[in-house]
Amino acid sequence: MDLNVRTQNNWSLLTVFGYRFFTGKFFLAMLFLLCFGIKLIGQPVFDDKTKDPEIGVVEHLDEFLPTDIYLIDENNQRVLLTDLIDKPTIINWVYFRCPGICSPLMEGLAKVMDASDLVAGVDYQVLTISFDPTETIDLGIRKKTNYLNLVNKKETISKGWKFFVSDSASIAKGTNAVGFKYKVTGKDFLHAASVTVVSPKGKITRYLNGIYFLPFDFKMAIIESSKGMSAPTINKIMQYCFSYDPVGQAYVLNVTKISGTLILFVAVLFFLILIFKPKRKKINK
Repeated sequence: MDLNVRTQNNWSLLTVFGYRFFTGKFFLAMLFLLCFGIKLIGQPVFDDKTKDPEIGVVEHLDEFLPTDIYLIDENNQRVLLTDLIDKPTIINWVYFRCPGICSPLMEGLAKVMDASDLVAGVDYQVLTISFDPTETIDLGIRKKTNYLNLVNKKETISKGWKFFVSDSASIAKGTNAVGFKYKVTGKDFLHAASVTVVSPKGKITRYLNGIYFLPFDFKMAIIESSKGMSAPTINKIMQYCFSYDPVGQAYVLNVTKISGTLILFVAVLFFLILIFKPKRKKINK
């Protein structure tokens, strides 16, 4: 065959292929994905693991608490945090004069402790620590008395719920160790509501976020902690769907992130349908 004829045939084949490609379903699907991909550029849809929040909680599962965190207890004695942990322990960081979510958080703790069939001080303990270095233990004791007035098992819970203050260095070590992120604003703080569950050996096993706790979740977190078992909670999914609003001091639904994810999912599904959908056979008349 003549070289010119062969070249012309090759170009004809490429032209036909190119036409079918750019008018076919594959190209339409790719164009669909590209358009939505461009639209979503700049949206932090999957960046939860790449950037820690300024305010909130970063889970440090399976990590151990530092052994040099010092606290001041209700007897005004200096103690080591790790020396106090000999059973499943719930640690919650608050500041006692907080005008926001600290009070509802500790009310939630008081109520779930009162409702639980586990015995505070025997099966588990709760350590409430102020992350404001200017606060004194006297204020902590007054707050503890207020919350004990909300429960029926006052004597039992009093033994298993201990309040502490600390210095700025130990506070920084402790909050960093559990991934508790907060921000100073004037004389107050912006922060999330969360508690950390720690095993008897000082290993972080669970996080319970929010101000209301279900007795079943509370009990399971303690039982798993007693066995040293750790697992990410449903809060990891909730963290993806919700963002912390420092103004309202609450978690709000992240519509942009969720809608972006749904659009990508639908686009991929549409693309796969177009690729793998069987072609109809032509019926010869």
